[in-house]
Amino acid sequence: MSNSTRDNHDVFGKCYQPTKADELREFQRYVIFRVFDSGQTPEVVVGGRRMILLGSNNYLGLSFHAQVKEAARLALEKYGTGCAGSRYLNGNLDLHERLERRLAGFFGKEAAVVASTGYQSNLGTIACLLNRGEVVITDKLDHASILDGCRMSLGSMVRYRHNDMDDLERLLKQYSDRAKLIVVDGVFSMEGDLVNLPPVIDLAKRYGTRVMVDDAHGIGVLGERGRGTVEHYGLLEEVDLITGTLSKSLAGIGGFVAGQARVVEWIKHASRPQMFSASLPPATTAGVIAALEVIDSRPGLRKRLWDNRQRLKQGLNDLGYDTGQTQSPIIPVIIGNEPLMLKFVVELAEKGVFCNPVGSPAVPRGREMIRTSVMAEHTREQMDRVVEAFKEVGLENGLIN
Repeated sequence: MSNSTRDNHDVFGKCYQPTKADELREFQRYVIFRVFDSGQTPEVVVGGRRMILLGSNNYLGLSFHAQVKEAARLALEKYGTGCAGSRYLNGNLDLHERLERRLAGFFGKEAAVVASTGYQSNLGTIACLLNRGEVVITDKLDHASILDGCRMSLGSMVRYRHNDMDDLERLLKQYSDRAKLIVVDGVFSMEGDLVNLPPVIDLAKRYGTRVMVDDAHGIGVLGERGRGTVEHYGLLEEVDLITGTLSKSLAGIGGFVAGQARVVEWIKHASRPQMFSASLPPATTAGVIAALEVIDSRPGLRKRLWDNRQRLKQGLNDLGYDTGQTQSPIIPVIIGNEPLMLKFVVELAEKGVFCNPVGSPAVPRGREMIRTSVMAEHTREQMDRVVEAFKEVGLENGLIN
């Protein structure tokens, strides 16, 4: 069918209508799908320009750690590049089961199961646990993978106002006669604040409700031993399920869920994403195992990460920027206006700083922000250069005095 014959009966018709992406390209504000010519190190090359990378979730810098890369190399030589099948059939390696045992021990749980992405872990776990008549209760700022898992399930999803325990209790009372699961992010990925977990656990006990925490951005970052948000609050034994991604501090790709052995066994055999996806590549799996070992053996990486985080946050706050309620190495700079936010990101890039633009639907309209995130491998000098870039762009655009 030629372009000229497309009409309302052509499913492709919508693709040829003007889009937001077309508009952003026209005004040179297209700041997504930027092309990296280098890896996720503190300084990167993007579109031929060298920049300080302030938009990566490689919090501990382990994607370039020698021990992690060597483990991946050895696995590549032994197992090849991929498994060419799902774990149900031909794709279950001894490496996968070794990683699962390591993750279970890391979080002090009976068992764990890994999946091909963190998104699939949440999608498959929630979808296979909720039957008709059962209820999943989520925070309004939970990650899209949680919401999509709820929609894919047979249960009903209800949402409470962000970190509002009165609203959560209202829903628990309303559905007191139903089987329920509370699902929350440990670290909220855009704002960088933490779930108010202790009262969530108290309410869950009072109303006989299970609790699942997605700690994608907390693992390796929070807690005395890097076990994440749940360890930060001293509640590892109280949370029923911990899910997360292997693609942030753990320097790979994939996801996991850890919890009681019988529950994990159910998820392992009932999750459709698990059933119908190829298994994790061997090199990635071995690299994640090595990353877990580095987290245990090098606690100084976490200290450097938090030192960098404090230096950047203090510098931005001293300039007068609103960084919200962040309690993590994710530091939002709230602009509140989408065109200005996009302009700001472009101008920061021109000054050698790569940051992420965040607008609707990731955050509500009027809450548009620049999402920054620091790494342990950043230097003090790089943090100071970033603050200076924010000062110059902010002054040029009248955002700070």
